[in-house]
Amino acid sequence: MNEGQMKIGINGLGRIGKLTLWHHVGRRYFNEIVVNIGRQAGTGMADIAHYLERDSTYGSLHAFLHGHRSEPVITDVDEAAGTMIIDDIPVRLLRSSRTPMEIGWKAHGVRLVIDTTGQFLDPTLPADHPKGSVRGHLEAGAEKVVVSAPFKIKEEGAAMPEDAVTTVMGINANDYDPRRHRIVSNASCTTTCLAHMMKPLINAFGAKRILSASMATIHAATGSQQVLDRLPQAGKTDLRKNRSILNNIILTSTGAAKALRLVIPEMEQIGFIAESVRVPVSSGSLIILVLSIQENPIEKPIRREAINEVYEHTAELDPNGYLQFTRKQNVSGDILGTPRAAAVIEGHETHTRTADLSLDLANVPGFSQEILSSLPDTVVRAPVTQAVIYGWYDNEMGSYVNMLGDRTVTMAENM
Repeated sequence: MNEGQMKIGINGLGRIGKLTLWHHVGRRYFNEIVVNIGRQAGTGMADIAHYLERDSTYGSLHAFLHGHRSEPVITDVDEAAGTMIIDDIPVRLLRSSRTPMEIGWKAHGVRLVIDTTGQFLDPTLPADHPKGSVRGHLEAGAEKVVVSAPFKIKEEGAAMPEDAVTTVMGINANDYDPRRHRIVSNASCTTTCLAHMMKPLINAFGAKRILSASMATIHAATGSQQVLDRLPQAGKTDLRKNRSILNNIILTSTGAAKALRLVIPEMEQIGFIAESVRVPVSSGSLIILVLSIQENPIEKPIRREAINEVYEHTAELDPNGYLQFTRKQNVSGDILGTPRAAAVIEGHETHTRTADLSLDLANVPGFSQEILSSLPDTVVRAPVTQAVIYGWYDNEMGSYVNMLGDRTVTMAENM
């Protein structure tokens, strides 16, 4: 498919949907954008245009596209037709149905859809599932669907369908087979950053030497959180999700560890724990990654600069700029809008500590008693370095939406 000859469909107009629309208007790869809202909004199309033109985090659409001296770029808003022109790109808004199977993609000539709702994440559900299914987009005429979140298969033990795959650009993008895959998960913003933090270290030291890893993401607020405290719905067990994000640090969960194994198979060999806390900022997040790496006696000890050199060298060779390395001191606001950066490693804060790990072989299950009895001491000691690395990411526009845009365009190029 040649650039400019294809329409793109976007399902949902929340945070990721809106910024995805901004991205593709600016990118100008697709010649028309069809957005499904699935419901009426405000008093009509003028209010939707008002919403699209302004953003509390990233400013105005026209400034995003052309700088602060530019003029508004939304014109020709047509209530009856449900259309508008955004910076010379025709945009059509559908407001009839929120169920994927009932969206008229085929009637509007849309072959590729980005589902940004976060609602249809189980690729095993049939197209006509009562609560809707991502496969409904295919039934409605789309040939390919990109999901802006990790898959969540509800049936325990159910296998991933052969036509579905999870990819992170710059990590395993080539796992997508255009002949076989119809549904692609672009993972999550946190998984994307984490993958670009882990992969260089696995390449440098090998998965077998990374004895354990853990991460905590200090994550910006999302639309699923409450502005003010609210009574939980019946059956809900996580009481923190109903507390105000304006004035709390809120513990939550993340599926980054599970999704990471889908895009970096070597992670199966590494014990890994992932945690998340939400903090009162609108965007801009941070991963604190902690690893235990076994030293190699014939190599130089792993120290702070060795870790930084791994990232700096990887960033220099990255043709897409997905990994960036800096020695500057940043805060979360400095990362907003950073183009295409899946992860920004803050080398100033990298630090390491080395100590001997003591292991009593007598406590190792299955270890030969005959060998144990021949040893003067069953305790062995090995030098292990603990490394702490900080990686920033703009969980909305700068990192995730740009990576999602790249994934979408690379799929379109093969259609």
